[in-house]
Amino acid sequence: MWQPWPVSSDRPDTAPTLAEAVGGPLGIAESALPAAAYVVAYTASGSNTKLAAGVAVGIAAVLAAARLIRRDTPRHALTGLIGVAIAAFVATRTGRAEDYFLPGLLANAGWSIVFAASALIRRPFVGVILGMLDPRDRQWRRDPVRTRQFTRATWLWAGLFALRIVVQAPLYLAGAVVALGVAKTAMGIPLFALGLWISYRLVRRPAPHPAA
Repeated sequence: MWQPWPVSSDRPDTAPTLAEAVGGPLGIAESALPAAAYVVAYTASGSNTKLAAGVAVGIAAVLAAARLIRRDTPRHALTGLIGVAIAAFVATRTGRAEDYFLPGLLANAGWSIVFAASALIRRPFVGVILGMLDPRDRQWRRDPVRTRQFTRATWLWAGLFALRIVVQAPLYLAGAVVALGVAKTAMGIPLFALGLWISYRLVRRPAPHPAA
């Protein structure tokens, strides 16, 4: 399941590092390299969409194999590969290079709607996630303070996903493949890191007072 930040049972109130949030160095590579390689290959090959898609899938496959070699769970290893494969399939089927980024745009739109809708019906998705991951938040709906915190964090993520759409959708409609690749990379890990840090600040519990 997607989650805004990881929660560890042994240190749930410690701010996670960016590397932990995205699955370590391999997670960072999986987030940035396939799209960057797609754009580079597309430009260098004289706008060959099929070649660019093949390069992106090849890199994603190498990263997935690296996860399996490290004995990561197959789900983690295959998630990124499947996402890149879907994007490559769409681009090669339509013949439009910008369609490589269409599944990501749709996913961001979907997540924005899910987060916004959950906040509107007073079931903030951030609270749902943490309620499953942190035993102390199993009854968060009975705590008005935690509910407000989770609602603010949920609106934050709805806004971040929407921001990607606002910036990238016009580039997609204009067929600006290179600019779209740059925007996707710039609004990937950096924007995720910002959301992660602000979310932690919004929902963290106050430090316990030392015993007298």
